[in-house]
Amino acid sequence: VVTPRTKILSVSSRVFFPQFVASPLCCPSRASILTGKYPHNHHVINNTLDGNCSSKAWQKSEEPHTFPALLKASAGYQTFFAGKYLNQYGHSEAGGVEHIPPGWSYWVGLDKNSKYYNYTLSVNGKAQKHGADYSKDYLTDLLANMSLDFLQYKTSYQPFFMMVSTPAPHSPWTAAPQYQKRFNNTKAPRDPNFNVHGKDKHWLIRQAKTPMSNSSIRFLDDAFRGRWQTLLSVDDLVEKIVKRLEVRGELNNTYIFFTSDNGYHTGQFSLPVDKRQLYEFDIRVPLMVRGPNIKPNQTSQMLVANVDLGPTILDIAGYNVNKTQMDGMSFLPIMMNGSSWRTDILVEYEGEGRNKSDPACPLLGPGVSECFPDCVCEDSYNNTYACVRTIARSSNLQYCEFDDNEVFVEVYNVTADPYQLTNIAKTIDKEVLEKMNHRLMMLQSCSAQSCRTPGVYDPRYKFDPRQMFTSHSWRLSRLRQTVK
Repeated sequence: VVTPRTKILSVSSRVFFPQFVASPLCCPSRASILTGKYPHNHHVINNTLDGNCSSKAWQKSEEPHTFPALLKASAGYQTFFAGKYLNQYGHSEAGGVEHIPPGWSYWVGLDKNSKYYNYTLSVNGKAQKHGADYSKDYLTDLLANMSLDFLQYKTSYQPFFMMVSTPAPHSPWTAAPQYQKRFNNTKAPRDPNFNVHGKDKHWLIRQAKTPMSNSSIRFLDDAFRGRWQTLLSVDDLVEKIVKRLEVRGELNNTYIFFTSDNGYHTGQFSLPVDKRQLYEFDIRVPLMVRGPNIKPNQTSQMLVANVDLGPTILDIAGYNVNKTQMDGMSFLPIMMNGSSWRTDILVEYEGEGRNKSDPACPLLGPGVSECFPDCVCEDSYNNTYACVRTIARSSNLQYCEFDDNEVFVEVYNVTADPYQLTNIAKTIDKEVLEKMNHRLMMLQSCSAQSCRTPGVYDPRYKFDPRQMFTSHSWRLSRLRQTVK
């Protein structure tokens, strides 16, 4: 939620986007939102301290340059954060809950990962413990109340930015008491890719048991229901904030962004529940923006990524994004007048595996992880990939390469095959493959302005085969670079 520095006399309207994440996992994706950078530039590769999630190195190298830090220090904003920050925030080896990231006037950060009860908050650097009393402790409602307090007591002489980051609908999917019996007959969508074998996909997808067991299907349906139930409290939170802005006469001069950090699958390609995969269900998230001067009644098909959120909010604040090292770009112009836009973005993920076999699934051997339920593994060391996601007038394409012994490639025509059932890597025109391979390597090496160069299906794109790298050089190793 952000106001411009000067009041805009305009009727508010709203626009919907298909937004994509730079990485389909909590901490790398949240780091991309905060920094406006792809993972190979902010160096957060997973949800652990060793993976740079809220580590001392992150705090030193990236936190001072996040968009909230720039809003507060350079644009004169009062800022408010409440909720889940990064998965390892509050860790004793990273400053504990006493650490307040730069850029926040008022700070309410959740210690570690998602919970609904029995958690600790950092309230401006002081630990505040909570129990299991719904009326006092249910986290989504508490975040709503703290947000309302900020709106009530903030100064009217400065523009403001607030970021409310609910754990819902993350596991453990604990719904508020009044919503625990809702959606009792709801099941996860039975789309064409539900409970089918991904026969032409990466080995990790092929290893899933098809058809799924009845217990796995019950588990994923329960998870889907629980997620919807927890979101009813998020609906309440949004309604309260919007009404408070309206009562205060601030709604029509305020931009509201509603989005998420990653997608989620429930049964697609016989993977019971998780994220981390390259497919639309894990990398695509909703984005709705409401605010002044937005062209009304839009459902845009422009290719927006979460690295664009920071640049857009800075643009609203009147800050020159070109002064930053952000990889994303402001989509404020396309919300207002539908101007031209980029045609591709990068998605990166570095897989995780265990050094030892999972005791619950000894036959799987080492190198895999997240093997539940029924010993279906959702991740592995070589589930490491990078993709170019393209949306243009003439193409709706996804091109991905894995860092494995095969250098496995997956390509999907998402217009003809929206559920990504058929990998066309072996049948697509070889020239297209060559161009996409080249574009992928360029994006994996990009930084700031070079991440915004024309894509393969942009009329301005120029392809010179002589510029191809002399051999296939995997670029995701850049993710592992040590931050100095």
